[in-house]
Amino acid sequence: MANNEDISGFDDLAVFLDICDTGGFRKTAQRLGLSPSSVSERVKRLERQVGVPLLTRTTRSVSPTDAGRSLAERLLPLYYEARAALKDAASSQREVRGLLKLNVTGAVMVDILPPLVGRFLEMHPGVRMEFVVEDRLVDAVAAGCDAGIRYGEHLAQDMIAVPLGPRRQRCALAASPSYLAGRRRPQHPSDVIDHECIRLRFSSGAYVLWEFEREGEALTVDPQGRLVVGVDAAAAAIDFARSSRGLIYTFENWLQPHFASGDLEPVLPEWWTTFDGPSLYFSRRFMPAPLRAFIDFVGSERRD
Repeated sequence: MANNEDISGFDDLAVFLDICDTGGFRKTAQRLGLSPSSVSERVKRLERQVGVPLLTRTTRSVSPTDAGRSLAERLLPLYYEARAALKDAASSQREVRGLLKLNVTGAVMVDILPPLVGRFLEMHPGVRMEFVVEDRLVDAVAAGCDAGIRYGEHLAQDMIAVPLGPRRQRCALAASPSYLAGRRRPQHPSDVIDHECIRLRFSSGAYVLWEFEREGEALTVDPQGRLVVGVDAAAAAIDFARSSRGLIYTFENWLQPHFASGDLEPVLPEWWTTFDGPSLYFSRRFMPAPLRAFIDFVGSERRD
């Protein structure tokens, strides 16, 4: 059975870890709603308990000692897990509520995420969702989000990835019938350099490369394009292609409605490349109830 000293010790650890994060007693006091003297007393009490100094104090800053740094590194994942467990225990007997904030690539916002989100929100009316949409690779948790959705993300050691949406996708090449009618249709990926090409570009400035593969032969084409569109406005690039402004290379699932309507035609489909679909990635250290509910939902969708 925990006594009062055990409980206060947990609070002292929380204060210590926060100081390691903020670098100052006053900042921690403001963040936790405590007085500076209370923060100082909690640290002193913890140092008396462990028997060694944990923080080095100067007039301008506070930094952990070697012992303090080692303690913080070991405690941090345990603290996040304990905090998540407490939140789960508090919410286990009531409806899941709260904000779920996701950092996502715009590629999933067109037709992959919306139907999933719709079904999830119907199941959990007490949950609100916010999406930060950007194409650059970021640490979603460090950016203030609960989790991220990306393609081929390189994960940190404490991150977990769960497949979300289609397991396999393809990139496709397309053009309008009227554009192709007046030109020699490409017979090989190298032929695209002789065509008008609509290019997509990431916010970093890098272009989306046109990658092709067939019977073990793989090649990348980097054609010139008089029309360049940011990936966040890919729908506009598709509209340019529908208006006969050139070839476009993007997700097949984005182009399928236009193939069905006849606005666009597939080009070199035997060369289209296949790749893994997106994944939801999150830290094993911190999992609020809305995120845990979403992870469970994604898992059930995959099983179905």
